[in-house]
Amino acid sequence: MQLSIFILAAGLGERLRPITNHIPKPLIPVLGKPVLESVLEKVSALPVDTIGINLHHKKIMIETWIKQSAFSNRVKLFSEDPILGTGGALKNAESILKNSTFLVHNSDIISDIDLKKLLDYHLSSQNVATLAVHDYPEFNSLIVDEEGFLKGIRTVTEIQSETSKNLAFTGIAVYQPEFLSFLPSSISSVVDAWWKAIAAGHKIGIFDVSGCYWSDIGTPASYAKAVIHKLRKNGESVYIHPSVTGCNRIEMDGYVVIESESNPTLPPFSQGGRRVFSGENVLKQNITLKNCIVLPGTKIEIEDIEDKVTEFSLSKGGMVGWSFENCILGPDFKIDLDESEIFCVTEGSAILIGTGGSDRKYYRVKRENNPAVLMQCLQDDPDFYRHIEYTRFFQQYSVPVPELLEVKPDNKSALFEDLGDLSLYSWLKCPREQVQIENVYRKAIDILISFHTGVTEHISECPLLQNRIFDYEYLRWETNYFIERFVEGVRNISLNNLSSLSDEFHRLAVKVNSFSKTIIHRDFQSQNIMITKGGIPRVLDYQGARIGPSTYDVVSLLWDPYYRLNDNTRARLLDYYINKMSENARWFSVNNFGETVLPCRLQRHMQALGAYGFLSMTKGKKYFLKYIPEGLRLLKEDVFLTKNEYPELFKLVAAIP
Repeated sequence: MQLSIFILAAGLGERLRPITNHIPKPLIPVLGKPVLESVLEKVSALPVDTIGINLHHKKIMIETWIKQSAFSNRVKLFSEDPILGTGGALKNAESILKNSTFLVHNSDIISDIDLKKLLDYHLSSQNVATLAVHDYPEFNSLIVDEEGFLKGIRTVTEIQSETSKNLAFTGIAVYQPEFLSFLPSSISSVVDAWWKAIAAGHKIGIFDVSGCYWSDIGTPASYAKAVIHKLRKNGESVYIHPSVTGCNRIEMDGYVVIESESNPTLPPFSQGGRRVFSGENVLKQNITLKNCIVLPGTKIEIEDIEDKVTEFSLSKGGMVGWSFENCILGPDFKIDLDESEIFCVTEGSAILIGTGGSDRKYYRVKRENNPAVLMQCLQDDPDFYRHIEYTRFFQQYSVPVPELLEVKPDNKSALFEDLGDLSLYSWLKCPREQVQIENVYRKAIDILISFHTGVTEHISECPLLQNRIFDYEYLRWETNYFIERFVEGVRNISLNNLSSLSDEFHRLAVKVNSFSKTIIHRDFQSQNIMITKGGIPRVLDYQGARIGPSTYDVVSLLWDPYYRLNDNTRARLLDYYINKMSENARWFSVNNFGETVLPCRLQRHMQALGAYGFLSMTKGKKYFLKYIPEGLRLLKEDVFLTKNEYPELFKLVAAIP
């Protein structure tokens, strides 16, 4: 089957100004990828013969991008001067559209609509055109009859008929070539041609895609919302383009995106009596970004008058630094955003936050005009009461967990101090100097040491934790979890030597269970460590704490699949932990600790891979799959170093691609 594609990309993007004064709408980036690239990737999955794109606004920029892209040999460009409208654009491209069915896709649409299903439906119908539509109240203007055919367009004041329904056009449609005969060779709207085709006896049908994700990025708010949706879908809150080389003086919170060429580490240079900075203030001021998108080419400019720094075009912070919140920053503009427009806001102005693996829901709410975090658990959540009691216990002994503000046991909810949105994992997304990274890790290790020493001395005061032992049975559960959820569940490997493996897992569990036990966090990795103002780490997700080998926490942090520390840094941090423990715990033995590291690494990395399998394959959180390569790399290192002791495990892991 022959199929042509036409992408509408000529528009001025007036609702997106001033962004489109600098970047044409099709090239506006969403996490480093222009919208047009996403559209081209999506349509290229179809049996495409030719792809046409019309151009007008900043056409040279789009032409240049296409010539440098992987699609250069597949695309035919149709320049327009003046703009011909949605109908005139198709007529202008008649040479590539007249011989086959063709699909039209707006260049500013981001969606997960299944184009193959749309195409198949159209080809099985007798329609001259099939419009992909959805129920989107803000744009519901199409009137569709009971049989699913276009009937008219509703005005704002019209009431929906009992025999029809109102739906919104997605900007995606499939046409038969004869539709082109209803288009004049001049400026026109495709909508006018719909009515002409219907008047001539043709059918224009609909394909309802309600429930699919869809955004037209037509306004700054809808663009920001699309960016945040993409971040959340990827399990992220921060995106830093690879071209960005440093963030030593940048503090972040919420959702932060820094696109290419908005580099926060370039040194200052003179420009017309001003000092110009790309992102970071390289004087002594810091920059704070919270819920910000920094677009390509963004610069921060300050006037230098008699060696005094004054406020400047984008700044609100003056001499102490600059703070930007809920905004889009561009080369010469700042667009303020309304939180309620860009976030998932529930009744009562609560904002859904968090992207982890838990079934719990976390919301940012207002409490006495200050932000707080509402934790909503399922009614059968076995960790709810544990979380509350552990919080009170840890707070009593100065472990930096969030303050507990209020508990509502009847509906399994609690209100906590708001620690912000920036985890150590996200903080590390922005390139930083090694000394800065190491200092933050040392502070995190200090928290571990408090768990493993002073707090452990008072364990009798928290019976819920005292009786929760990381013992042989739990260790065996972890290795079974690895086999079931990762080896079989993700890699689809059938095991013929399960008995031999079970014997090795038994010996490993016996060994790890024999190590000295303290209070351990049990999941002390970069996503559970929050970085608060001033680079101060705080701890979350501690309801799984147990009494177990302290080394398990150490390897969770220093051999973390979420972030790869270099070997020298890891060695220094390991020495830091050992020295601090030697100073603070009489029972601690350097030699004994050294013997615990490899067994705990094996145990932890199998648990992590099992968790990634469960969360991605069972819970549907596919973004956890991206952590598997590093988790598997670490496990391969572990089994190589212990292959004489656990030969069957070595054979299994070494053979996993």
